Amino acid sequence: MKVIIHGGFFSESATNQETKKAKQDALSSIVKHAHDFLKTHTALETVVYAVSLLEDDELFNAGLGSQIQSDGKVRLSASLMDGKTQRFSGVINIEDIKNPIQVGRKLLDYEDRVLSGEGASALASKNGFSYFNPITPQRQLEYEAKLNQQERKGTVGCVALDAEGNLAAATSTGGKGFEIPCRVSDSATVAGNFANQYAGISCTGVGEDIVNVALAAKIVTRVTDGFTLKDACDKSFAELKSFDGFAGVIGISATGEVYHIDSHPYMVWASFDDELKVFP
Repeated sequence: MKVIIHGGFFSESATNQETKKAKQDALSSIVKHAHDFLKTHTALETVVYAVSLLEDDELFNAGLGSQIQSDGKVRLSASLMDGKTQRFSGVINIEDIKNPIQVGRKLLDYEDRVLSGEGASALASKNGFSYFNPITPQRQLEYEAKLNQQERKGTVGCVALDAEGNLAAATSTGGKGFEIPCRVSDSATVAGNFANQYAGISCTGVGEDIVNVALAAKIVTRVTDGFTLKDACDKSFAELKSFDGFAGVIGISATGEVYHIDSHPYMVWASFDDELKVFP
């Protein structure tokens, strides 16, 4: 049983040691809880659980404390994929929700499994998800001061391998901040989140760069075709480098290989199998 999580890229982590430690501590706690949860739950249940915890922590740009778009609204995107059933579901630009990953999980049981905007919000309301305003005072101050001039690439994600050998991946984001309203990120697409019986991948970084190379699906396809997880990631990142793409990934293979890679420093992550590992 293995689990790995990420908290996206955070530029302030490079210079603000207090913030960096807070994120390290939060990731350490969440990954431990996720690993304990995994002992009695499936990989699919675990990735939803872990990402929900990340969405509830305002240190991360997903759920609570998400970035505000240029029209002053928060729109959230999230997806999950069950490697066992090969089912993918998610929500794109959903509003007024605390945990978009849980709405995505609800959609896994529907025939129409990816919804956007008002349709996603309506389904959430119909299924008992209550109204929630995810804007924190800090995000409001950043919005008012137009701090989007600082690059912020935040997403959260989890990949888990359960006791039965099944894999699942889940990813959630609050966007990049100050984007054109309703811009679609990679997080609710197979470019940013993908799993099958061979590997699971969750991405973070610049959504457009990740979509350009179909990053998550490409890595998983290469593992399916016989690559090790490391070799599949390294080859895919070499292709990303050809246009200076900005991304980071976490992944687990069916053989138990756990790997993380980023094209720039300060992707925040933590993993747990026999012991805790946290980004340096």
